[in-house]
Amino acid sequence: MIEAIERATLDAMPPQRLEQWGEWLLPYDDGTVGRSHSAVPLQHGTPPSGTLCELERRYREQDLALVLRLPESAAFEGLQAQLGAQGYRRTRPTLVQVGTLDALASPHAAVGEIEVTERPGADWEQVFLGEGFDPVDGASRLAILRRGQQSVFAGLRVDGRIVAVGSACVRHGWCGLHGMRTLPAWRGKGCASALIAALGRAARERGAAQCFLQVDASNAAARSLYAQRGFATAWAYAYWQR
Repeated sequence: MIEAIERATLDAMPPQRLEQWGEWLLPYDDGTVGRSHSAVPLQHGTPPSGTLCELERRYREQDLALVLRLPESAAFEGLQAQLGAQGYRRTRPTLVQVGTLDALASPHAAVGEIEVTERPGADWEQVFLGEGFDPVDGASRLAILRRGQQSVFAGLRVDGRIVAVGSACVRHGWCGLHGMRTLPAWRGKGCASALIAALGRAARERGAAQCFLQVDASNAAARSLYAQRGFATAWAYAYWQR
């Protein structure tokens, strides 16, 4: 499950370049999306001696600073201690949550009209660049989402304007949910629930049965929404960077 989810994540959010070294995926990207530029293990066993030195060397060759996305488990305590001693700091604790598409795709009343397409339109993209979001980060995320493989994009349109968006990518037997955003004035109105239900149905039609997402551990509102849709935490990770 771990390897399938990590590979599906990078298929949905593809970096500019991707390399595999042993049991690690090494995405190389100069954008703002952490998942697309952080080294991540495919298994949760204890990393071998010399792992940090080799990862630093490989990212240095790409003219990029090393960022790691490490599971919060005992197997990585030694590497985490080594990172701390060398000036890296732990940031952005995040939960990887999993669920079933049957639960995700259950009907949910929408406040507007749901549109599902295979490519994001200009008005879909405008949500990422609009009020309440960092336009630089939004532009970087859009560039990465456009490169996604086997993705679908859902938008909720109210009075002619798309007010909430999300995407799903079906790869390696999993549906990954990404890019969920709702304009500030429309939050708390059920927009995200309607979107993920529509995305779940689209992914089920494409043969997926299981789904996953990644949510900031401090985002209580999003965690509550996902719990209502049957998601449960599979593991937690945090970013490590200088």
